Amino acid sequence: MLKLPPISKCSELRHSIEKDYSSLCDRQPIGRLLFRQFCGTKEDLKACVAFLDAVAEYEVAIDEDQRDCGRRVVATFLDKTTTGHLPEIPQDVVSRCTEMLEVDPSKETFQECTRTVHNYLSGEPFAEYQESPYFCRFLQWKWRERQPVTKNTFRHYRVLGKGGFGEVCACQVRATGKMYACKKLEKKRIKKRKGEAMALNEKRILEKVHSRFVVSLAYTYETKDSLCLVLTMMNGGDLKFHIYNLGLPGFEEQRAVFYAAELCCGLEDLQRERIAYRDLKPDNILLDDRGHIRISDLGLAMEVPEGETIRGKVGTVGYMAPEVISHENYMFSPDWWGLGCLIYEMIEGHPPFRKFKEKVKREEVERRVKSNSEEYSEKFSDDARSICRMLLTKDPKERLGCRGHGAAEVKQHPVFKDINFKRLEANMLEPPFRPDPHAVYCKDVLDIEQFSTVKGVHLDNRDEDFYATFVTGCVSIPWQNEIIESKCFTDLDESGTEDEIVSDVEERAGASVKPKKNFFYRLLQRAGCLSSSPSKKEEEPTAV
Repeated sequence: MLKLPPISKCSELRHSIEKDYSSLCDRQPIGRLLFRQFCGTKEDLKACVAFLDAVAEYEVAIDEDQRDCGRRVVATFLDKTTTGHLPEIPQDVVSRCTEMLEVDPSKETFQECTRTVHNYLSGEPFAEYQESPYFCRFLQWKWRERQPVTKNTFRHYRVLGKGGFGEVCACQVRATGKMYACKKLEKKRIKKRKGEAMALNEKRILEKVHSRFVVSLAYTYETKDSLCLVLTMMNGGDLKFHIYNLGLPGFEEQRAVFYAAELCCGLEDLQRERIAYRDLKPDNILLDDRGHIRISDLGLAMEVPEGETIRGKVGTVGYMAPEVISHENYMFSPDWWGLGCLIYEMIEGHPPFRKFKEKVKREEVERRVKSNSEEYSEKFSDDARSICRMLLTKDPKERLGCRGHGAAEVKQHPVFKDINFKRLEANMLEPPFRPDPHAVYCKDVLDIEQFSTVKGVHLDNRDEDFYATFVTGCVSIPWQNEIIESKCFTDLDESGTEDEIVSDVEERAGASVKPKKNFFYRLLQRAGCLSSSPSKKEEEPTAV
C-alpha cells in the first residue's frame, strides 16, 4: 500500500534537497507536474506555462503545418498588442525568433525564447514555489521515493531469459501494478568472474540515461544471493528472434528503416551523455508491446571523458568495427559501424560478413571485416545500399556519423526521408509491426539453460561494501513516471488537499491539532474499552 508521510517527516529533506530549478521543476516528472499546478494559481505564470506547451506542440507539428503553428505561437505570446503577450521575453529575442520561423522553421526556432522563460521561472517564481503547499507535496513524494526497496516490493513471475550473471524474470510492483523485467546478478557468480566493475558500470550508466530508445532502470535491490536490476519490460522479443524465426530471414525495408531511425535516436541519447555502447547487435535490441524498440544490455558500454578517446577489443564477432579489432583508439565510431551492420542484417537476413548459419572461425570473420567489401542483393533500395556503405566505411574518419555532426548527419540521410524525427522522439509515430499480445516471442522457458551452482566462492565484508554502492533503491525519473502513469499520483494528490498540507505545516510549527474520531471510536471510548490517548494508528499517513 502506497502512503505519503506527514510533512513533519520531510523537514530534513527540505533542507538537504538540491534547489536546482531544472531538476526539480522540469526533469523530474512529479516535480514538473506540481510546479505547473503552482503556476496555474498565478495568471502571469500560467501564461508562461501555456507558452512552453505551445512551443512543445509546434516542435512536433508535421512539416507542412509547422510554420503556421509557429505563427500562432508568435501571435498569441510574442505580439505586444495581444493580452497573452509575455513581457519577460526581450524584443530583440522575439525578432530573431520570428525571422528564423519565416526563413526555416525548425525545432530550434523558439529555443532562445524558451530559455528566457525558464530563466524567469527559475528566479522569484521558483523561490515562491518552495514556500508553497505544492513544494510540500513534492517533498512528501521524494520521501516516499527514497524508502528502501526489497524483494517484497514486487510480485515475482516466470523466467524470461538469462543474462551474464543470472536469470531474468518478470516482476510486478505491488503498489502500482506496473510490470518490469528483473535482471538478477548472482553474487557468487559476479565474484568468481571478477565482474564487480562491469556490473557497477552498467548500473551507473542505466541510472544516467533516460531515453525512450534505451531500457530504463527503475529500481535496484538485493536478496541474500543476488543483486537485482529492475528494468523496462519488453514483451515483444528481440530483433534476432524476429529476423530469423518468423518466416524468411530479414524484414521489408520500411520496417528496417523504422527500427534504424529509433536506433539512431537511442545512440544520439547515449552519445549526449558521452557513452559508447560498443555491442550493437540484434540480440540486444528489444521490442515493447507496441512495436517500438529499445537498446538493452549495457554491460560493455563505457563513458568517454570529454576530449579523450577510449580503446578495448570488446563486442561481438561480426559486429566489431575495424578500429576495435585493430586495438585502435576511438570514441563513438564503433556504434555507427554497428548500426550499419544491423541495417544490413535486417534487410538481407544475415550479417554483412558472415552468411546465415555459416560456420567460420573468428579470425576469418575479423579478416573479412578489415579487408572485404559487403555484397548487396536486390533487396536493397539505392538509399538503403547508400546508408549501409556510408556506415560500413572502414576508415572511421570518413564514416557517416563520425564527421563532426554525429547523429544529425545520419538522420539527414535520404533513407529517412519519410521519418519525422521530432514526432518519433515524442512517441507519436506508429511502428510498422505490432507484436501479437497472445504470442511469445522468445524461447520456451524449458529451453533456457539453467545456471550451474557456483562452488568455492565465499562472500565477506569487502563484498558488502560493493553491494551497498550498487543497491540504491528507486531511480527518480522512471519511478516518478510509474507513479503518474499508474494514477497513484492523481489518487493521492486528490486525497490530500491543500488545507490538509497547511494543517500539517502548522502542526510541525507547534499548533495543537486534535485528530477527528469516528462514531465507533467515541462509542467504545465511552464504554471504557479504549484509552483516551491517541493511538499509533491515528498518526499514520493517508494511504491509497
